[in-house]
Amino acid sequence: MTARERATALGGEAEAVVDLRSDTLTRPTPAMYARIAAAPLGDDGLGHDPTALALEEAGARLLGKEAALYLPSCTMANLVATLCQAGRQEQVVLEAQSHMYTAERGAATFTGTFPLGIAGIDGAMDLQILADTLRPSGSSLRTGLIGLETTHNNAGGTVPPLDHMRAVRAMAQAFGIPVHLDGARLINAAVHLGVPASRIAAEVDTVSLCLSKGLSAPMGALLAGPAALVARARSLRKMLGGTQRQVGIAAAAGLEALATMGDRLGEDHARARRLASGLNGLGPALSAAIPQTNIVQVDLARSGHDSAAWLGMLEARGILARPIGLWKLRLVTHRHIDDGAVAVGDEAELP
Repeated sequence: MTARERATALGGEAEAVVDLRSDTLTRPTPAMYARIAAAPLGDDGLGHDPTALALEEAGARLLGKEAALYLPSCTMANLVATLCQAGRQEQVVLEAQSHMYTAERGAATFTGTFPLGIAGIDGAMDLQILADTLRPSGSSLRTGLIGLETTHNNAGGTVPPLDHMRAVRAMAQAFGIPVHLDGARLINAAVHLGVPASRIAAEVDTVSLCLSKGLSAPMGALLAGPAALVARARSLRKMLGGTQRQVGIAAAAGLEALATMGDRLGEDHARARRLASGLNGLGPALSAAIPQTNIVQVDLARSGHDSAAWLGMLEARGILARPIGLWKLRLVTHRHIDDGAVAVGDEAELP
């Protein structure tokens, strides 16, 4: 049985398996299970599951918005945000490596919008290209929405500066265009910047937040924004099949996540930096980017082995990772990765 099979068979808890594939692997805490057991339940489809409502109220406060909506996933939250704000035959402008562009643009089949990716550096789109894109011309589509992302997954968990977000917002407001933030790992970004999550969310009209990554809830995401927009989003959630009945069972874990799990994310960031530094200390064959948050990208080009080969060699040693194309790996720290799991000792040998 491989390390991957052992991790799957035992719910990710196999002894000696260091699973760095994603922070989505985090499991609920004992406090979450206790809160689930005690959660008052109703029918969220009828608008009165008290635990879901409590989570939405807590999420809105945390993000500094008028209202919030609980959805099954951050992908659905981003889709609903787009449906609420961009019209059919309008373009949605995104940084070219953003998750909404590289992994979620198939949503255009539902929205009737046209995703447009523009170049960026470290997840921050080029402001001059953005300005040129927004400027109306006879042959261009109107921009209906601008999408930002923090932390930026494909850029290695980077956090676009608040000044950059502020500049994008000012440009958008000049043209009457709303701005949405894919904030799947927004709390990681807030910890890195040392500011409340609401400070980041203040630079956008709507924001999504995933509860099932570093925050360790088992499922779900929030979409926050103006109350009228969230009311529309609730109707769209039902149209998309995202309404669930006694969803307070899951929302209870989300409440615990918001209340207790944000502050500890700094531990994941520190371990990711330690891991990257240790890998770089092995010699020039590996080049790991020093991360801002909890995602380490490792360039394998000088090692002579591609990502598939490395995945096999690592799995044989009880380590799981994910590829980024042919010559890179992605390693993600999270609550179940302790100091010992990221230690790269003198005895380590490159293949």
